[in-house]
Amino acid sequence: MDQFQQYEYIEFSRFDVDRLKDIIHNNAIPGPPEDGHYKSACVFLLLFNFEAPHILAIQKTDSEGYPWRNQVALPGGHLEEEDASPLEGAYRELEEETKISRDQVELIGSLGHYQTINGRDIEAFIGVWDATGPVRHDASEIARILKIPLGTLVRTHHIKNFHNRIPCVDELRYPFEDVVIWGATARMLHHLIEQLYPLFGSIPPDKANGVGDNQASA
Repeated sequence: MDQFQQYEYIEFSRFDVDRLKDIIHNNAIPGPPEDGHYKSACVFLLLFNFEAPHILAIQKTDSEGYPWRNQVALPGGHLEEEDASPLEGAYRELEEETKISRDQVELIGSLGHYQTINGRDIEAFIGVWDATGPVRHDASEIARILKIPLGTLVRTHHIKNFHNRIPCVDELRYPFEDVVIWGATARMLHHLIEQLYPLFGSIPPDKANGVGDNQASA
């Protein structure tokens, strides 16, 4: 266990769902766009394993012509006519993409709205997944499921001095293994980490073991 992993376990093991709800509910979130030309979409940011918190993400397939080719994203998609609300759409997409049902998720709340360069307004919801049962995905759309340690993202956030500022899209990137998280997904993660930052304490400046700037499609 390296220095940061020890820190991660000691600090993050104090999390509990009620504390997380207080943080999310008592902080401002990005609102919907005033411009009504955006198409609505929704995603779920799922946290699991509070002794060493992880985030569930997906990597899109490497399909030629696919607009989200190779990108790392959160489970979700476009709203359908039958969706009674963005939250209902997020639950539907979550089950379609990962086979995780709503009874496996404790809803925390909304992380707000995030716009993409291709005209989507994405509302992100955060929940706690009980991590029971297998995660299955449609291989025609999703290449793999990613389980990303929250501590890895926080360390990048610290090393790259993202705290208390919103970097431009070219700078706001979170490397993980052989991919890089960027765009709207990176903005959602940035917002979450900023909200949780006061709980993290003093992060060891472990730049020698820090996350590098490896490039990959994401």
